Formats: sequence, structure tokens, C-alpha cells
Amino acid sequence: MKPARLRELVAAVGGARVGVVGDFCIDSYYIIDMSASEPSLETGIATHPVRGQRHALGGAGNVTANLHAMGVRSLSAFAVIGPDLIGDGMMRQLAALGVNTDGVICQGENWQTHSYLKPIVNREESHRCDFGVFNEVSAETVRALLGRLDAALPGLDTLIINQQFEKGLHSPEFQSGLEALLKKHLNVTAIADCRRLREAYPSAIRKLNDHEATRLCGRAYGPREPIPRAAALEAAARIYADSRLPVFVTRGGNGCLVIDAAGAHEIPGLHIIKKTDTVGAGDSMMAGIAACLAVGATPPEAATFGNFTAGVTVQKLQQTGTATPGEIWALGENADYIYQSELADDPRQAVYQPGTFIEMCEPLPEKFDIRHAIFDHDGTLSTLRQGWEHVMEPMMVRAILGPEFDSAGKAAYERVVRQAREFINKTTGIQTLRQMHGLAQMVREAGFVPESEISDAAGYKRIYNDALMKLVETRKQQLARGELDTGDFTLKNAVPLLRRLHAAGVKLFLASGTDGQDVVLEARALGYAELFEGRIYGASQDMAHDAKRMVLERILGEIGPANAAHIVTFGDGPVEIRETRKRGGLTVGVASNEVRRFGLQPEKRTRVIRAGAHLVVPDYSQLNALLALLRIK
Repeated sequence: MKPARLRELVAAVGGARVGVVGDFCIDSYYIIDMSASEPSLETGIATHPVRGQRHALGGAGNVTANLHAMGVRSLSAFAVIGPDLIGDGMMRQLAALGVNTDGVICQGENWQTHSYLKPIVNREESHRCDFGVFNEVSAETVRALLGRLDAALPGLDTLIINQQFEKGLHSPEFQSGLEALLKKHLNVTAIADCRRLREAYPSAIRKLNDHEATRLCGRAYGPREPIPRAAALEAAARIYADSRLPVFVTRGGNGCLVIDAAGAHEIPGLHIIKKTDTVGAGDSMMAGIAACLAVGATPPEAATFGNFTAGVTVQKLQQTGTATPGEIWALGENADYIYQSELADDPRQAVYQPGTFIEMCEPLPEKFDIRHAIFDHDGTLSTLRQGWEHVMEPMMVRAILGPEFDSAGKAAYERVVRQAREFINKTTGIQTLRQMHGLAQMVREAGFVPESEISDAAGYKRIYNDALMKLVETRKQQLARGELDTGDFTLKNAVPLLRRLHAAGVKLFLASGTDGQDVVLEARALGYAELFEGRIYGASQDMAHDAKRMVLERILGEIGPANAAHIVTFGDGPVEIRETRKRGGLTVGVASNEVRRFGLQPEKRTRVIRAGAHLVVPDYSQLNALLALLRIK
């Protein structure tokens, strides 16, 4: 989505008139601090002392809270609550959001207000207690609620139908009654998120996740089993064929499939570096979709907006988060996407240029004329810093554990190692300073190091750089003494590739997350600095200015965004690949084995395909074939 259109939608959704009917509930989080635990006098069982608590709207309530947070000013709730404290709390929270609660009915018997009670022990969610799973809606409540919906629907643009519980509001009588109202009030766009109701509400647009969609179509997958794209697409198409109304099938980190009268649309997933918590992400997605449909957006636009909304909320841990207009805009204006995850994860699907090891991940654009080539440095050209991950990982583990590095138990130690390794894998290619900023956050969250002893990002970067530069300086000295030559620290045919491009009149740019002065010195040591003619860029001390993004912005500033077809980027990390894809350039993922300096490294292949590589090469050994594909003579 173009930034201008996103800005229009962010502003427009405030004027939407949205109603939400369904299973409203309360998510209650209780922070347990076992340091104050003691055996109960009555039972002898250890108590769970509560240090803190928070209560948030969940289910249909979380959809409503998300709509309010994104700026929707006209909201109406239609729900059933019980005569209990949880119901009272829910009404107070809805009133605080300015929600019209004329459609909320209290049923005196056989009804508890839906609630999820979530104890948090040692920062992890423990066994959950669910209230309301045995509810039975009465005929009188159904009649009353349908009457209030009938009166309210003429004043709404969109009605969201939410169903979470098998036993709750959505009795057969309520389903048939609401469907009759939707046929009566054709001015209202209804969109349903119903976990287990395939036949209900045929007049409503459907939004469901891939597990729900395939289950409704007779194919059951395990709760943690990934759903193949083809299976999700087939299910979406079958559901669309039943109603001829738009269908939204969410696929978690793989984005969303949309089928409407114009065909199938694929909204890619978002690449998010931070730790995530997917609780409530579906509600956020639903809120974004519904609000956009209410103001006339197309289904693909609505899905993209909803994707941004969910992308904000999954970064809010241990809470059913919401997304503000500013947060949606900040994420969406420069979003990072995940491409072709199934191809990335399954090398059996690889398709190669005949007679080569060059993987063709996507068809190349029909028209392109390469005049500018951007190179990442480490792992793409140079292997001087090979093994940097093995320097950073133990440094991060030691920083996180701090004074408990030697005494931490095996489980704690392994958990920190796993956390550091996952973070490094997610952040490969970004500025070192940004990585160290993330490390400072991890140190603070882990709680092993006193606050007064936690360093800032620059301090952690100095520790890491000192350790890494010992390795680099040793290798540079070996070069200077003639013990090794430049071929020992560059990928196969890297220097001939640079020379061929330079001779063809292609302007070369070198962009690295390493400090600028170090990049220049290393390029000189390896004998190709002059080929870049001064166009060598490294990281600054300002995290707001990423070297690779800066180079792309500078080039496009020189040649104009309309000429993105003149750019090719070579990289072994996600940043340079993603930034080029955003701008419409051609991308060559380099899945290099830095130890051997030739051959494929499978983890890198996965990484660069997910980032959007058009081609993947293990090295530049098949130089002539690669240049022919790039139309370089």
C-alpha cells in the first residue's frame, strides 16, 4: 500500500460507524510473585501472591477496543453479560471508551460474563481459568437482543459478528434471527469471525484463520501444524464459492489471503524483529478490516490495513493490545514483508536456471537495465568478519546473565542462549548499534543485572567490537605478511564480478552495517575499494539512519523512483534485500558459506528468500551465467 493511501485510510476510519455483536469477555492478567509465597494454613499448598493485575476487554470486546484505539468514534456493542463483578467491570470499560451499550443485555440465570483469567508466573502464562463456557442463552434474551439490533442497524456502516464460545450467544434461534435482519438492512456490511459456524450468517463476509478455514472445508490439521498455502487458498476459494462475498483467510506470520470478485489476492506477512505475542492478533486484524470496509476500501486494502494493525498489537507482550493511528502509520509507511515462506523453508521447491546453481525464486521483470549495483559487504563480498555471530552470541549471553553467568542453572542458561541466537538470526544485516539496543532491552527484561549496571547500546557495541576486531586484525595481519591472500577472504569470483560490472559502466555502491571507517579499510585491504569510486557507506552512530536504506534513498534521489529498474542489490542479509524490493529494484540473494567461500548455506537461502530475493546464488562461480541473467555484457 502506498503511504499516501495508508494516510487516507488512517484518517478516514475515524468516521466509520461500527457495531460489534458477539462474545464479549474480559482478559484478566495476574502477575504472580512467588518470592512472597507461603503454605496455606488450611491446605498446606503454596499460595500464589499477586503483585499486580490488569483487566482488558477480550474477544468481541478486544475488537471494540481496537476500533476505539484506531480512532473510530461511533461504536455500538451488542452482547450478553451476567449479574457478576466481571460484567460490571466490562460495562465500566466499555463506557470509558465511549461505546454505546444500549445493546448489552444482562441475563440473570445460566450466564457468567465471559472471562479468561491468566496467571503470569516468572513472565510466562500459567494455567488459564475460563468463565462462561457453560452459558445458555435464553429465548427471552435472544428476542430482546435482536430487537435492539433491528433498531440500531440503520445507523451503522458495518456490523462485526464475533463467535468464540461453542455455548454462548450464537444459538440457532439467534443465528436465524440475525441473518433475517442482515437481509432486511442491506445498507449494512456484515463481516463474521466465527470459529466453528460454517453455515451461519451467509449474508456476511467471512474472516477466519487458515486452521478454521481448512477445518470448515473438511481438512483437519493439528493446532501447531502449518497449513500449506495451497490448502488455505483452496479453502478460501470454496468458502467464497458458497456466498460470492469476499473472504479473508489469515495465515499468521504468512499474512492473509483475500478472495473477492476480482480474484485472489495475497497480502504478505510482516517481518518483525521484536519478541511477539499473538494473543488478540485476530481481533486486531478484524477491527482493521471492518473499519476500512466501512469507509469504502477494497478488500485487499482492508486486509493490508488489518495486517498493519495486527503487526502493532503482536509486539505488545502479555496483554490484549491495541493499535493507535500513529502506530499503524509508523509500521505501515515502511513495512518489512515476508515473501514466499514455503519456498524459503522447503528447498525441494527450488527452480534453477538451466545448467546452473542459480535459483530463480521469481520471474525477473520484463524490463530492467542495470546501471547501479549495491553490495552488502560481510558475507556478500568479504569473509574477513566470518564468524561474527560466534563472537556476538557469547557476548550477549554474558551481558544478559551478568553476575549470574557462572551460577545460573542449566535451564536459565539455555533459555538465554536460545534467546540470543534467535535475536541474532532475526537481526542479521541491521546496524550493530541497533542490535546492541535490542541487547540492552533483553538485559533489562531478563532481570539478572541490576538497573544501575545495565549499559547503553553504545557501551555494549564497544564490548562486541573489541572482541570482533581482534579476530579481524589477526586476519588482516596475515594478509599483510603474505601468509594468506585476498582470495582467502572473499567469496568465489567476487572481485571478478566487481571488475566486470565496473567495466560495463555500472556504478558500484558498498553499504554495510559495520562502522564506515572499518568498511573502507577492509575494502582496501581486499583490493577492491577503488572500484566503488568513493561510494562506500557504513553505519553511523545514529540508529535512525541505516546505511543500506540511506544508500538506496540517495540513489533513487539521483535517478528518480521511476527508474528503480536500473538497480540491482546483492546481499546475504534481509535488510538490503527488503529495502530494494520496497523500491522496485532487482535483488540477488547471496546464500554464501563463509567458511568455504563457495557453496550454499541453507539458513541464508531461507533468510534471503523470505526477504524477497528474485535470484539466489551460493557464490559467483557461475559468473557468466549470472551476468547474462542480469543482461550485463
